[in-house]
Amino acid sequence: MTSSPRAVRALAILLAPFVLVPPLLAQQAAPPPMEVQAPPAAPVPAPKALQTNGEVPWLYRGSDVPVDDKWLFGEMKNGLRYAVRRNGVPPRQVSIRVRVDAGSLHETDAEQGYAHLLEHLLFRESKYLGQAEAISAWQRLGATFGSDANAETSATHTAYKLDIPNIDSAKLSESFKLLSGMIREPVLNDANVAAERPIVLAEKRERGGAGQRMADLTRQTFFAGQRLATRSPIGTDETLRAANGKDVKAFYDRWYRPENTVIVVAGDADPMVLAGLVEQWFGDWKGTGKPGVTPDFGDPLPPAGAQDDGVTGAPIGQLAVGVEPDLPRSLTYAVMRPWRQVNDTIVYNEGLLTDAVAQAIINRRLESRARGGGSFLYAQVQQDDISRSTDATFVTFAPLTEDWQAALADVRAVIADALTNPPTQEEIDREVAEFDVVFVNGVEQEAVESGSNLANNLVNAVDIRETVAAPQVVLDVFRGMKPRLTPEIVLERTRGLFEGTVTRSVYVTPNAGEADADALRLALAAEAKVDGSARLAAQSISFADLPPRRRARCNHRAKAARCA
Repeated sequence: MTSSPRAVRALAILLAPFVLVPPLLAQQAAPPPMEVQAPPAAPVPAPKALQTNGEVPWLYRGSDVPVDDKWLFGEMKNGLRYAVRRNGVPPRQVSIRVRVDAGSLHETDAEQGYAHLLEHLLFRESKYLGQAEAISAWQRLGATFGSDANAETSATHTAYKLDIPNIDSAKLSESFKLLSGMIREPVLNDANVAAERPIVLAEKRERGGAGQRMADLTRQTFFAGQRLATRSPIGTDETLRAANGKDVKAFYDRWYRPENTVIVVAGDADPMVLAGLVEQWFGDWKGTGKPGVTPDFGDPLPPAGAQDDGVTGAPIGQLAVGVEPDLPRSLTYAVMRPWRQVNDTIVYNEGLLTDAVAQAIINRRLESRARGGGSFLYAQVQQDDISRSTDATFVTFAPLTEDWQAALADVRAVIADALTNPPTQEEIDREVAEFDVVFVNGVEQEAVESGSNLANNLVNAVDIRETVAAPQVVLDVFRGMKPRLTPEIVLERTRGLFEGTVTRSVYVTPNAGEADADALRLALAAEAKVDGSARLAAQSISFADLPPRRRARCNHRAKAARCA
């Protein structure tokens, strides 16, 4: 369920930017906006595909997570699924998201970059919009391109995003009409492909440089043997230059189909009207041609005869060293496991929450070591599921000097201690208190969460095959499991985080000759020293330890029951 373990990550330092595969946002030249009125709206038919009367909504199948009843869910006969809800933040705005299960991982070798190119083409010309009219049309409806009207292409999906301000029934109906034309009937021909190709190639050039080179190196190393290693959403010069209308349309016909599409709408409007508009403009949509079959994304596997990681025992796989004078030192290694879809149950989420506590304990110790004169500037452990391709535990740190081996040894020593000895109950309770504050804040802030955030969260849940949960449900699940957060349980989950099929690593340094793959392998294969000195000392204070004046004040105010 989203907003539980996923939200906890806000407490930690972000992963090094090279590890993840960020989506590509649309880039178009936008003409100045013109204010016009949308044509009068026709009556909206009542929705017929809502999942009501005890029917389990499509998002919650196989889950016992309580349904967030602020959402209305529907599933039409053509396979298209939707979710709508009323939200008044900000007032008179409606946020529409259309997610298509088609990203760079769905491309063949010859189609690399087509998912992103197609995103551009849908904005170029479609049933209700002539060439290059889409941006100005959305601007006339009040949506500024780039902020209110945009799209993104990732490894696993393409999502179209619209935030329509100052909404009324006419603008809402017109928005759905134009959007349906873009999604269902784009004009895909050689002329439009030729017009958009230079824009995409220019975008590709702009994304070059040291950061992009290291992102490519990291992706190719960590996901070696998997489609993700060779599938950047931007594509290649060769495939983009060879693209034509016929081939791009073939990609569209395979993947842009109602059964691959989810529409999410949240905003200041009657949810029954929103549901009715989805059904009115998308209910009779039918796919063209033969549907695509999702390819095997592959699993992270070790090379034959690999040495074992000296801490985790996982075989050591692909390693790389990148030299970039303009980038600071950063070393990341990951213990990788195959990704498998799971039923998003309460028990599963309790396990993720326990994992989050385990990671927070290690991260606090790493922070303590860094602050206490350690050999690294910062370090972090974080589990993540990447593009439905791997479930991995990443360890990222920045060495203070060129002696990266010492920094790696220090980080691994802290982790080795966490894998050998259980944490104290006090350490657990400290992190639990931090998380509790986050989840309580979520409950308190629910009334002011924007519709755009709510829509994005649900789209993200669909992408990672999870549910969404109301903030109170998240808090209740967390508090319900707190008595079971014992040192033994946390130790067991910590060990699970560092079990895997292969360990891979990338070191980025500004200096040539500072490291190579063999040295990195040797350092990872070395047995780590178990060092518990980074554990935070107990800081409990009993009533008897307080000065007399403080004891008297506490006794008067709270009868010493809760004095700390």
